[in-house]
Amino acid sequence: MPQVLGHVTGLKPNQITRLERLYRRRVPVDAVISPELARSCTELSHEIRRQMGLLINRRGIVESVVIGTDRQLVIPLLARSRSGSRLLRGVRFVHTHLHNQPLTKDDLTDLAMLRLDLMAVLGVGERGEPVSLALAHLLPPNPQGKAYEEWAPQSFQTFQCRCDQFVLSLEAEISKATPALRRTDGTPSALLVSGLEGSPADQEERLLECRELATSQGIQVLGTVVQRLRHVNPKYVLGMGKMTEVIIQALQSGADLLMFDRDLTPTHIRSLSEMTDMKVIDRTQLILDVFARRAHSCAGKIQVELAQLKYLLPRLAQSGTAFSRLGGGIGARGPGETKLETDLRRARDRIHHLERELKHVGAQREQQRTKRVRHGMPIVSIVGYTNAGKSTLLNALTNGHASANDRPFDTLDTVNRRLRLPSGHTVILTDTVGFIRNLPQDLLEAFRTTLDELRQADLLVQVVDATAWDREQHMRTVDAVLCDLELSHVPRVLVMNKCDRLQPDDVTILARRSGALCVSAVSQETVESLRYAIADALGSRRRSTLAAEAAWRAESSSVLVS
Repeated sequence: MPQVLGHVTGLKPNQITRLERLYRRRVPVDAVISPELARSCTELSHEIRRQMGLLINRRGIVESVVIGTDRQLVIPLLARSRSGSRLLRGVRFVHTHLHNQPLTKDDLTDLAMLRLDLMAVLGVGERGEPVSLALAHLLPPNPQGKAYEEWAPQSFQTFQCRCDQFVLSLEAEISKATPALRRTDGTPSALLVSGLEGSPADQEERLLECRELATSQGIQVLGTVVQRLRHVNPKYVLGMGKMTEVIIQALQSGADLLMFDRDLTPTHIRSLSEMTDMKVIDRTQLILDVFARRAHSCAGKIQVELAQLKYLLPRLAQSGTAFSRLGGGIGARGPGETKLETDLRRARDRIHHLERELKHVGAQREQQRTKRVRHGMPIVSIVGYTNAGKSTLLNALTNGHASANDRPFDTLDTVNRRLRLPSGHTVILTDTVGFIRNLPQDLLEAFRTTLDELRQADLLVQVVDATAWDREQHMRTVDAVLCDLELSHVPRVLVMNKCDRLQPDDVTILARRSGALCVSAVSQETVESLRYAIADALGSRRRSTLAAEAAWRAESSSVLVS
């Protein structure tokens, strides 16, 4: 027989038995609760002086009997109930209030968070009889922003409601009012949440960037929730009250997941997962998912998997120890290795294996770089913020066919092409992964093998999206990453791309203010000017090197003579 859940400590065996027998009861499908079952519940609740509740599915079967305290009770996990991320869950919760109180704020929050069919309260009379019935149900999205509707308490004897018809019509209204619920293509949807301590402009830019990343992954962003924070809540990011409103809004809009434009700590992930059964992802996980889809080469796949495992390792602690297994064999005592410990050990072993593979890849690339240096071919590397048009510019310069889609992080693997300059000399032109602000440290460390290609570069071509309203921030981000890689000393040619989308006067002003070369990857004339700029920069570098060598020889000769 199923067990009674909740606060059962102190109950008599006879009371436990009577509570367990409630599982045998059946409720008519058209009734919220039958009069006989309601009287049994209120009498037991009056006798034990505790609240009690029943989870009843649409077939009238009692799925759970829950006991609380005299003031509240906690609804158990609803894993057995219908857990689709779209409509109502398929169960209603009917519970007692010892002093005939109306629905509480906790009752209404549970109704919205758990997507229950109905939330009902039985008022307990002085002799344990049911005296009133209060009811609440969810609402479709509406202009007033109401999440639920409360019915005024009515006398239990006169209360009437065709439960089955009412719930079906309610589901139909919710589905009709929420377009996201009518999707049949399987496209995931998300509610984007922003809680930052920075400036409004910075917050808006991060929201736009996160939306672009989600769109590139095929995620439909149904809406955004923005809140300025003085301090980040250490448990729920936005505070429990605001976070509850956000989850209710996400459920009303039909979102499949909550997406944050900031990095969440393992504590945040664990606390939010306890509040809702919706999937919760942060900015780092979104970027890692984008990288995982874009990686094609062996080196790229290794680097992405390594970054994912390093991100996952501290978050495995949110898994419980319910899957522990007993130790076996002679002399074994107590519980053996838990499921969590096994996962952690396997993750660490896999990380060590991938790091060894990455060192092997790094050694192979070092040999390739050595061969290029031996042949004396200069290396020019294209760097810049993601989606600035680097790959398109590479194709325009070399007549190549590298992937160049208008989306963030379309290129992860290093692409090398030969470029013939107007002087007749040939150089190696390379394109690497794009940068982004606050690039996850694990991802930066994992891709250090790829970014090490920049160390052999004789010249860096820094590409900036001229149409980006925060291009100055993009430039600072690229400067910071190059400084972290100790590449600030490498000569650079600053290029403003996508200038065909600007007015001619704006292009002239931009070139004068930034000192950059304004080009468009779709215009061969401007691309040709970039060839000359690269040739001039390499010539200047070579002349500087020759002058330095001549000065060194002269100084050495004077020392020998003296």
